[in-house]
Amino acid sequence: MSYEHIKYEISENILTLTLNRPDKLNAFTHTMRDELIDAFDHADEDDNVRAIIITGEGRAFCAGADLGEGKNTFNYEALGLAEEDAIHRDGGGRVTLRMFQSKKPIIGAINGPAVGIGATMTLPMDVRIASETARMGFVFSRRGIVPEACSSWFLPRIVGISQALEWVYSGKVFSADEAVKGGLIKSLHAPEDLLNAARETARGFIEDTSAVSIALSRQMMWRMLGADHPMEAHKVDSRGIFYMGQSPDVVEGVQSFLEKRPAEFSMKPSKDMPTYYPWWQEPEFE
Repeated sequence: MSYEHIKYEISENILTLTLNRPDKLNAFTHTMRDELIDAFDHADEDDNVRAIIITGEGRAFCAGADLGEGKNTFNYEALGLAEEDAIHRDGGGRVTLRMFQSKKPIIGAINGPAVGIGATMTLPMDVRIASETARMGFVFSRRGIVPEACSSWFLPRIVGISQALEWVYSGKVFSADEAVKGGLIKSLHAPEDLLNAARETARGFIEDTSAVSIALSRQMMWRMLGADHPMEAHKVDSRGIFYMGQSPDVVEGVQSFLEKRPAEFSMKPSKDMPTYYPWWQEPEFE
């Protein structure tokens, strides 16, 4: 794939998406927004992609929204974008909603500063690891704006409401150590080891696993965060067990276990998802 503000590279069934504006600390743009959404569209339909890593080029992960427009950076009217986006959708939210819908697991390899949208875009990622030199910040209160990219939904679910509010109220930029202690980051790595650690995590998701099982499991786990009763989980679990229980992947999974050999799963997320998928109705933006 050829993009202007990101890089799209596949190796060993792992797609690495690299935010690629190093001279601007990978600041987020409308072009980057559209390219990330397009990249996830392609990745979902490419069965050669089993896991996705997102990182940044150069010394930053993402320094937040590009503030090149100065005081009008967030003013759609002043930028002449009101007609283009007449319903005033937050661009970061469009990216994180697309990531939320992904059939493939997502690993954030946070290689440097990640603030504003640079921090909130990491929240729908399934695992976040970081360089020891990384710093993060939900800096919205210091810019006179509010949290975006659906972070008011994601962040409290990941770190708890008290920690989420402390970081959002203060708007401070905090260390990678604090991010680990607060439950935002799983582990820290030397800068030169970060991508290898992310790839090792990705390989753990890929080796000896069913791609369709992972695609269904990802959506089951994330979607149930908003369920109001465990009965909702029981309903979708039961449908999944019924569908996969008759599938060639289950035959292979059981047989390979009994024969003490690696499994060779054949089902593909691009064409073998169950007829009940998706089982949810995606809300409209109104």
